[in-house]
Formats: sequence, C-alpha cells, structure tokens
Amino acid sequence: MLYYKAMSSLHDLKQEYLEYLEIERGRAARTVENYDQYIMRYLANSGVQKPKDITEDSVRKYRLWLNKQEGANGDTLKKNTQNYHLIALRSFLKYLRKRDIKCFAPDKIELAKVGDRDLDLITHDELKRLMDAPNKSEDSGEVKALRDAAILQTLFSTGLRVSELCSVDRDLDLTRDEFSVRGKGSKVRVVFLSPTAKSAIKMYLEARTDMDEAMFISLAKGAESSGDMRLTPRSVERVVKRRAVEAGISRRVTPHIIRHSFATDLLEGGADIRSVQALLGHANISTTQVYTHVTDKHLKDVHKAFHNTRK
Repeated sequence: MLYYKAMSSLHDLKQEYLEYLEIERGRAARTVENYDQYIMRYLANSGVQKPKDITEDSVRKYRLWLNKQEGANGDTLKKNTQNYHLIALRSFLKYLRKRDIKCFAPDKIELAKVGDRDLDLITHDELKRLMDAPNKSEDSGEVKALRDAAILQTLFSTGLRVSELCSVDRDLDLTRDEFSVRGKGSKVRVVFLSPTAKSAIKMYLEARTDMDEAMFISLAKGAESSGDMRLTPRSVERVVKRRAVEAGISRRVTPHIIRHSFATDLLEGGADIRSVQALLGHANISTTQVYTHVTDKHLKDVHKAFHNTRK
C-alpha cells in the first residue's frame, strides 16, 4: 500500500480525491467540477508530478500567476476567486495528509485578505414590480406566466438557492406551509411557503397538462417529448432576467439576489441572525453575517430612543 502511494501520480490522487468528495462527502457535482478545475490549474502551472514536489515556492509562484489572470469582466481575477483556487488546493492537501501521504502542510496556505462583501440588492419597490411582472405581462394568465410567477414567489418566500428550486418536485403538499429541501452538503432543511407563494404554485399546477414530476418545467416546443422537462438553473436565471426587464429594472437581477432580498427582509422584520442562518441553510454564521448591515438603521433608532434618556 505504501509502495502504491509512493508511485501514484498527483493526477491519480486528484481523481481519487474528487471521488471522495462526491461519494463520501456528498458534494454537489458542480462543486466537484470546480475543485477539479482549480486543482488542475495548479498542477498545470506548477508542473509538479508527485505530492513531495508540492512546495512553498511552487504555491507562491502559483499565487503570483493567479493574481495576474484575467477575470470575466476583463479585470484581474478577484481575490475571492483566487481564494477558491487556494481552498481547493488546501482541501486536496488535507485529503493527502489524511491518507498519510507526505506533502506540503495545507495550513501554510493562507488566503488573500478581501474586503467586506458588497451585496447586490434591489429596492422594495423593484422587488414588488418584479413579483408583479408575470401578472402584468402580455402572456399573463398563460402557463408560462403562471410558472414564472410561481418561480418568483417561491424564491422570495423560501430563500432557496436556484439549484434547490430546480430540484423541487410537483408533489408538494400545499395543505402545509412547509417542505423539506436537500441543500449544500446534502443537508436537509425546512423552508416555508407564504400564502401568496402557495396560491401562485396552485394556479400554475392547475394550468399544466403534462405529467412530469418536476415542479418547474421547460415549456419550450419539444420539451415534453424529450423526456426531460425540468428547468435548469441557467433557465431559471433567464426567467428572472426576462421578468426583471419587463418590470423596468435596469440593474442585474438573479435568483441569488432574490435570496438576498429574502434574508434582508427577515432581518429588517426583526428576525434573529441564527434563525436566518437556518432558513438560508448556511453552515457557518459568518456567511449570514454579511446581511447584518440592514440592521444598522434599526440600531440607530434604538440608540436614539433609549440612550441617555435619564436627564
């Protein structure tokens, strides 16, 4: 076994690691694909062949290379994106150590410092116009508009990630206000439907004539005969974008921005951050804390009302 480990190339070990992520850790296929891409970039850039070849110098040169790469908008790669590459490499090294394979210490790879995350948000008025868009469109009342209305209302009512939304099946019990969803890391959580969302889903389902099990389906010509009608995350993104344009919203709107609106709406309404963390399915509270800026005005009002009142 030790001889096998010594002779295994990093590419072989990488493949075993990806299988470990998928099977034992239950990571989503998209996550596994990303980790594969990030680790391959390091291997291609450094030219290392075996675990012992991974050195502090090779990691340093790789970081310098990453810092000069072009991002999607023509700018250099964002620090957050660079960190994703380093996190994947660090995780791979931890896996090697777990298997008693000697390699560079993963805790020596420090992540780049990044500023506070800025949230892309839409205003309350824009959110209302977005939710109303399918009902005021030219195809209002048709299955497509009813589907889009159900998508928008469900996203805002539950805070689901777009991949989670796409996985929902049509056999929801609409006599209940809640249902379970399997999120990141295969963790199951409960989400809740508002009366408006339930009504939108019910109207949409009543208008459907197909028998597909998916809740949200493609209505494109030939979709039913293909046998795979379930909407993809990319298709849902296009739905949201199209309805945002119809609503006269000039800024970029995505399903994830609606998720942001869900979280900030809860906090503005007085929800505690631990509850919001659970509803969003965040593993770490630090991920949820990015939304706490919305409480600033509330804290200011509290300070003004209660500080130094004994005069």
